[in-house]
Amino acid sequence: MGRWANNRVENSHLPFRRRERAMLRFRQMRTLQKFASVHANVHNHFNHERHLVDRQTYKQRRSAALAEWQALAS
Repeated sequence: MGRWANNRVENSHLPFRRRERAMLRFRQMRTLQKFASVHANVHNHFNHERHLVDRQTYKQRRSAALAEWQALAS
């Protein structure tokens, strides 16, 4: 156990480090906050949790979300 004792701690920090790396691309915190608020809304609109539903249901939901997005964008 000694050699890999710290793996659990390191792996628990991976999502935080991934976000931290993405944040470095933005020069100003305000720009990051604007992007994050828009991205969260768009991501939630299209995130249908594919692993929880069958293919047909997923395709229907994705088509409905895309049609709604196109209506909003035009």
